[in-house]
Amino acid sequence: MGFLKWVLAFFSLCTYLATPTLSDSLLNKEELANISTNFLNLAKRTDLFDWMVKIRRTIHENPELGFEEFETSKLIRNELDKMGIYYKYPVAVTGVVGFIGTGKSPFVALRADMDALPLQEEVEWEHKSKIPGKMHACGHDAHIAMLLGAAKILQERSTELQGTILLVFQPAEEGGGGAKKMLESGILDNVDAIFGLHISATCPIGTVTANSGPIMAGSGFFEAVIKGKGGHAAIPQHTIDPILAASNIIVSLQHLVSREANPLDSQVVTVGKFKGGGAFNVIPDSVTIGGTFRAFSKESFTQLKQRIVEVITRQAAVQRCNATVDFDTENRPFYPVTVNNKALHEHFRDVAAQMLGNDKIIEKKPTMGTEDFSFFAEAFPGYFYLLGMVDETKGRFESGHNPFYRVNEDALPYGAALHASLATTYLLESQLKTTHDGNVHDEL
Repeated sequence: MGFLKWVLAFFSLCTYLATPTLSDSLLNKEELANISTNFLNLAKRTDLFDWMVKIRRTIHENPELGFEEFETSKLIRNELDKMGIYYKYPVAVTGVVGFIGTGKSPFVALRADMDALPLQEEVEWEHKSKIPGKMHACGHDAHIAMLLGAAKILQERSTELQGTILLVFQPAEEGGGGAKKMLESGILDNVDAIFGLHISATCPIGTVTANSGPIMAGSGFFEAVIKGKGGHAAIPQHTIDPILAASNIIVSLQHLVSREANPLDSQVVTVGKFKGGGAFNVIPDSVTIGGTFRAFSKESFTQLKQRIVEVITRQAAVQRCNATVDFDTENRPFYPVTVNNKALHEHFRDVAAQMLGNDKIIEKKPTMGTEDFSFFAEAFPGYFYLLGMVDETKGRFESGHNPFYRVNEDALPYGAALHASLATTYLLESQLKTTHDGNVHDEL
């Protein structure tokens, strides 16, 4: 009897006996340990590990930017075909959603992002990027390999699953809002919960970093054009200087956080773009500035957006200039705050503790970074965590978005096993709850 069937048989017996505390305790530590240990052992098998490494390196050699992941998507579909896993394609241009299990409720999703970054790789190794100016510098190649590894483990036990696991291969995480477009497709409408991970260059291998509640900020981008009147630098009285106006605007924007925001309410406004003029002795007609703003609540985020427009347009007017502000949400959608569901946090801690040990779970402090997993977590319960990969014997691991970024492939089995364990135990616990309260969801 498979170990999942053993657990299900235990459930059936407990239901028959009508144990009054079962709906609260759900899976006990012995059951969780059995499932988690089995999945980790399977993920560490030499054949599966080597296969995940090969997948990851193939994708790394052929990076593709957001909504351009056609070859990456083709590779994923080919592997799903070999495993006999049904999938939908295309979803949000290049995305793929696979299905393992009964096709019926409950529905739990596992997510991996697919896109690379516009960076020239500086790491010299056998599997360096073959595409000039493009690189997997944020671990998405590893994310794909881990989810495919989990798919292989789960598909071998698909007849034992008590529900449906969705494999969400998402395009355009790096600013394109791929998660938002996948939601708009409707394919995830009946999902009950979703789990996602990101490999971490700051945490030791064999550890995870997680927490409940808000863990990453909501964010948006803005661009403003400040128009004045150009002329010779020697006769500034005949000009309306947009560079001076833009400079005052930038200083005033910093006051939004330092003098208007509650010091206990984390917010950021950063101007990272300033373009104007091309000669030492000529005042240009216009200047373009751009930046990002971030906050941990919808209210603060909305307030920042409003005040950015007011500061830019009114400060420009003070300097006799005109200004327009564009947030271009069609191409750069606002990202919500990433909020981890409390119940899923407890579920994650139980699974991770049995697989890795309580001492391997590190508390994640909130950061002002963003993740478009937040779109999923806003639509239905979601949980996002970091997977450690640091091994001091293998040298320094640079953080993401760095041309010297590397992945410690020894972390792949941990990610695959956590994916499989989190989804499987979620389905088992949901099945137990359904048995007791009689709730039934629609089919996908």
